[in-house]
Amino acid sequence: MNPTLQRWNEFDVTTAESEILPCCGSRAWAQELAALRPFSEPEDLLQTSEDVWSRLDVADWDEAFASHPRIGERKSSQATTAPSAQFSSEEQRSAAGASADIQEQLKRANAAYEARFGRIYIVCASGKSAEEMLAILLQRLENDGVAELREAAEQQRQITQLRLRKWLQI
Repeated sequence: MNPTLQRWNEFDVTTAESEILPCCGSRAWAQELAALRPFSEPEDLLQTSEDVWSRLDVADWDEAFASHPRIGERKSSQATTAPSAQFSSEEQRSAAGASADIQEQLKRANAAYEARFGRIYIVCASGKSAEEMLAILLQRLENDGVAELREAAEQQRQITQLRLRKWLQI
């Protein structure tokens, strides 16, 4: 059995929730996963995570989105855990090293996105350059509200899967 998963299965519910929360940022997601333990294999947790995520409501999704810093920034506007901040820092490494011009464009595009959709722009940043994230952001500004909510939820799903894999060390 995976040692991280085994240890997590043995925690009390409150500790289990707080331990896994940095992987997503939605308390409802963390609570439901903790309540569904034990998991025997990492793949069971990964699949259940996706199932739980798909059943959450928009407020829970927005809570997860808000746990991320804006692309190009270091801190979330919401209180977040140290592990979550560390995940974000690693995921956005390329944005931190972008030119001043790209960072300024990201700042303006982030503001336009927030004004249009009422939430921060979220993208699975791992492996993407700052220029790629900016191009995706500009393209997504063309989406309607429903399509963009679906896209943001999909990006969060991908981020959560990557973070769970890192957390489980698989």
